[in-house]
Amino acid sequence: MRSAIPGILLCLVAAPAAAEPPPLVPRHVLFAGPARTQARLAPDGKRVSFVAPSPDGGSDLWLRELSTGRERRLTPEAGSGVRLQRWAEDGRHLLYARDAAGDGSWRLYASDVIDGSVRDLTPYPKVRAQSVWTDPGRPGEILVALNRRDPRIFDVHRIDLATGANSLDVQNPGDVVGWLPDAELRVRAAVAVDARSGSRTLRLRDAENRWRDALVWPFEEEGGVVGFAADGASLVAESSLGTDTTRLVILDAATGEERATLAQDARSDVGQVMLHPRTRAVQAVSFEYARPEWAVLDPSIRADMDALRALRRGRIFVTSRDRADRLWLVAFELDDGPASYVLWNRETRSGELLFVNRPALENARLARREARILTARDGLELVAYLTRPPGAAEGPLPLVLLVHGGPWSRDHWGWDARAQWLANRGYAVLQVNFRGSSGFGKRFLNRGDGQWGRGAMQHDLSDAVRWAVSEGIADSKRVCIQGSSYGGYATLAGLAFTPELYACGVSWNGPFNLKTLVSSIPEQFAPMRARLVRRVGDVVRDEALNRRLSPLFHTDTIRAPLLVAGRTGDPRASERDTAQLVQALREAGRDVQHVAYDEAGIDSPMHRLDFYARAEAFLARRLGGRVEPASGDDGGG
Repeated sequence: MRSAIPGILLCLVAAPAAAEPPPLVPRHVLFAGPARTQARLAPDGKRVSFVAPSPDGGSDLWLRELSTGRERRLTPEAGSGVRLQRWAEDGRHLLYARDAAGDGSWRLYASDVIDGSVRDLTPYPKVRAQSVWTDPGRPGEILVALNRRDPRIFDVHRIDLATGANSLDVQNPGDVVGWLPDAELRVRAAVAVDARSGSRTLRLRDAENRWRDALVWPFEEEGGVVGFAADGASLVAESSLGTDTTRLVILDAATGEERATLAQDARSDVGQVMLHPRTRAVQAVSFEYARPEWAVLDPSIRADMDALRALRRGRIFVTSRDRADRLWLVAFELDDGPASYVLWNRETRSGELLFVNRPALENARLARREARILTARDGLELVAYLTRPPGAAEGPLPLVLLVHGGPWSRDHWGWDARAQWLANRGYAVLQVNFRGSSGFGKRFLNRGDGQWGRGAMQHDLSDAVRWAVSEGIADSKRVCIQGSSYGGYATLAGLAFTPELYACGVSWNGPFNLKTLVSSIPEQFAPMRARLVRRVGDVVRDEALNRRLSPLFHTDTIRAPLLVAGRTGDPRASERDTAQLVQALREAGRDVQHVAYDEAGIDSPMHRLDFYARAEAFLARRLGGRVEPASGDDGGG
């Protein structure tokens, strides 16, 4: 407890002087897409591909020749919208996905970096390319998952890069949600989900093309496959069977029997796994409790990883390696600045900076991201991140509780544009991994079951606010809750069920009626619906439960001002539900602002800037932060 200062001495104690606040970073800079991202090294180590924004708001695929530094654009289509680009193993073709029709039907293309030609590898209307697999042993072929035969499920197709010939390789029996080929580019593993129980089953394929169920992860367990060893005799997987957090394990590729544990952490699940590009041996694995850390398993790369840690500050991602494994392309992610891409030479132990992803932020004065461990009312530890405004004076600040979506995801240490934006405007930003967040083990994840809205998931958020107030971080009268998706739901739940905590709320794309949310899941995602019902409760059949948990039916307790945004045609937060919510609040005399965007929602750069301009003005009026004047393209909210 802080000791009190006698009243007679108060006049002698000078208030701490605040440093000069940093200049306002424009919204269009903070929320613009990266100038360069997804950098990948060619198999021969001579070129680097990357994605850059196009003038019309899309994104294009580019190529840099490392010997000359010359760069050229590879995608001729206007507004290409490139994503998921990677090199084919022939070193000549770059594979990338593009939504040509703008309807979510992502097609797969191959760009020939030698003659400049582009081939549509999946020229089928309303068909989506979901996953792509390549292997050095079969450089002229690729495998891709397509829902061509049945829009509800994905089969595996084999494509010849030279001719574009496409043949059905493995047909989905109807319940498979993931495939895995071996080093010969032969599909030998599948993960199926039971639509009723939510359990996952690992299926393995033998030499006679017979499939057998080898391993089951019940609903309460976590697991998945990573890759086959080069000899095909073993399989690397993640599994929580027998432990709380997931372990990286070796399974027998014929029986699924567990042979060994390669790595595990008592507090966090397996993160990234680094495999040798040829032998497919596990070389390193990352874990993240509060901060990300690499555990190096292969002594041959230990010196490289140590040198990379010393080279630059930040979270390390080895994005790609050349065929000789002499050159690595490494990304360093910062919490308070742009990420950098470095070409690492393993022979000379030296790195060459190629570019940063957001050069406009290089000289900005941004905020550090502090990891904090909070304790919930029942004693459960919660990992949270606090982002304070640079130069802020000591003492309570207006606070924004920023709630992540999912909810079966998590907040990470690293770059977060929304946290930087809010901190730059003068707010402390708190992001807490409430129970039900993923990455902290199955007990932590499963503790969120049945705890939406009025339960412990929401209590964790309330406890985080009270912690920030008790620590002198937050002004109890100036706290806002905001988020999207599940975070949008939690915002409305916070205003409805704990109205005393919040001065305002900002929700976008948040479901107000849980029955609508569950009912909106299409038939092809029946396993997802089963898992959602297991996690939330059967709000479709149990009307009383739905009315108890859905903020739509508790507008009478919402007192704080609310900014709510949605998009046309969003099945999770229907226009009817939104209209009902807004009308009820307005009839009760509440301060509610509503903005509806077209189908693109705030995924559209124009809509995103408009929304954040409205949110910024809204927060300033309620909490007193700084405001960047709205431009002609921004909203004024």
